[in-house]
Amino acid sequence: MEKSQKINCTVESCKFNDNEHKECDLKAIIVTPVKECNSGKPDESKCSSYENRT
Repeated sequence: MEKSQKINCTVESCKFNDNEHKECDLKAIIVTPVKECNSGKPDESKCSSYENRT
């Protein structure tokens, strides 16, 4: 695994999203499991580093 990964993001309302390049400006994000979700699909987790742009 690379030590310096790029995090792509298309969540335009996030404070850390560079909308022009569709990239997260944070050096690291926190990914958290969704409570009582064990679907085996991407909806099992969420980005806990999210902050609203406004």
